[in-house]
Amino acid sequence: MNVNKGMFNAVQYFGGTVIIIGIITFIFGAFASGSSLLTPIGIGTVMGGIFIFLMGMFFIITEEVLEKTTKKLNPQK
Repeated sequence: MNVNKGMFNAVQYFGGTVIIIGIITFIFGAFASGSSLLTPIGIGTVMGGIFIFLMGMFFIITEEVLEKTTKKLNPQK
């Protein structure tokens, strides 16, 4: 669980940072900038951050399930 906790923290901080950068880019492109070029870049960055977070969570959950299944099949370890 400790390895998964470390990976969860890494995924959480990295995904959160990417999402915040995307939100800032989107807001700047939509409201502050005269050009609308930054708006789709911000949307894409937010989507990428969400994807990174969800894939990280999927890997953590998969590892936990495999670990529990292995312990049930081999109780002596």
